Amino acid sequence: MSKSILFLFLLLFLYSSAWADSTRYNVSQLRLQYLQASKEEAVAHKFHEKMSAYNENDPLLLAYKAASEAVMAKYVWNPYGKLKQIKIANAIFEDAVALDSDNAEIRFLRFTLEHYVPRYLNLSAHVEEDKKMIISSLQAFPDSELSEPLARTMRDFMLTKDHCTEAEKRILRNLSI
Repeated sequence: MSKSILFLFLLLFLYSSAWADSTRYNVSQLRLQYLQASKEEAVAHKFHEKMSAYNENDPLLLAYKAASEAVMAKYVWNPYGKLKQIKIANAIFEDAVALDSDNAEIRFLRFTLEHYVPRYLNLSAHVEEDKKMIISSLQAFPDSELSEPLARTMRDFMLTKDHCTEAEKRILRNLSI
C-alpha cells in the first residue's frame, strides 16, 4: 500500500513540475512581461532572471530570452555593460532565427532591439530584412501564424516613430487587422 502511495505521489509531483514549467514559459505571458519589462526596471530584472533559466531550444522562447537580455541593457548604467547585454542578445537572436527564420514574432523582437542600437556599433545588420519579413507577415494576416492581438501590436509599433518609411506606413495603415 505504501509503495503505491509513494508511486502516486511521485507521479503527481512529476506531472505538476512539468505543468509548472510549461506555464512558466507561456508565450502570451512572456509577451506581457516583456512589454512591462521595457517600462519598469524591477519587472525587467524578474523577466531576465526567469528567461536566463531557460535552456531549451524553442526558437520563440529563445527570442524572448534574447529580448530579456536586450531590455536589461536599458537599465545598465555602464556603457560597457550595455554593449555586453546587446551582444549577448544578438547572439541568442541569431540562434533563434537559425532555428525558425520564418517566424515573424522572432523577427519583430530582433527588430525592436536592432532598430534602437546606434548604427556605428555594427549590431543592426538585420533591420531591413526583419522589417520586410514583419510587413510581409502583416500583409498575409490572417493567413500568417500571427494572432490578431499580436498582429495589431506589431502593426501599431511599426507605425510609430521612424520604424518605417512613409510608403511602408501607408501599406500598414491599409491593413485590416
